[in-house]
This record gives sequence, C-alpha cells and structure tokens, in this order.
Amino acid sequence: MTTLLFAFSAFAHDRSSLNGTWTLVPAKSDFAGQRVVQTGTVTINDREGIISVSRNFVYEGAAETFFYSDVTDAENNATIHTGKDLESKTRWDHDVLKVTTTQFGSVTLESYALAADGTMMVSVVRPDHKLITLVFQHN
Repeated sequence: MTTLLFAFSAFAHDRSSLNGTWTLVPAKSDFAGQRVVQTGTVTINDREGIISVSRNFVYEGAAETFFYSDVTDAENNATIHTGKDLESKTRWDHDVLKVTTTQFGSVTLESYALAADGTMMVSVVRPDHKLITLVFQHN
C-alpha cells in the first residue's frame, strides 16, 4: 500500500495542489481494524514554506470531535513543540507532505499525496499498529 501511495505522488504537479480543505471518504479508506472515522476533514495551507495542517475527525461511537493542528516552517526544517511531551515536524519529500509527531516518545508519521484521480491519499504509521490509509476528496 505504501508503494501505491508514493506512485500516486508522481501525479502531483506542485506542492500547492494539496492546499485547501479535504473531506474524508470513509468507504474508500482502510482503517486497519482501528476505530472508524465517521466524518473528517483535513485542511492544508502551504504559503511560502510555512505549512499548516489541521485535522478534524469524529470517530464511530464518539460524542466529540477530535482536532489536531500543526504549523511548521518546512523550509527551515523547524520543529514545533506543543507542551513538553509533543513535537511536530513537517517536511516535503518530493511531492509527499510528511508530518512526524512525537508524543510521549511515540512517533506517528502521516504522509499526504495527491492521487491520479485527484483524491488525496494519507497513510498513517503508528507504533504497534497496522498502516492506515485514508482517502480524501477536495471540497
């Protein structure tokens, strides 16, 4: 699945193609046995090397919305610290936007890439979990 994700990235013409708000397509996503996200959005804004990634998710059976936001200076390889136990780093690997989050010593890697059909594929790798692949459509 990871190879497939990176093959899709070849279709992204420039990094700004990921900018905007994307809506989760749960039926096309693979949650790998994890809690299913009923609804969700990801908003990406890359302006002159300052990248913000905001995520809003409602999980199956949950009564609340989970919101995550990272803002980093990818051009200067900056790391954002949110409290003493959380840091986030965003970088471009060719046309794939990668967000690495370390919390309490545990590292999560999210990779965002544009697919050939215009959807955004997101792979999420967490310790001791199977690869999660999420599919988003542009609003």
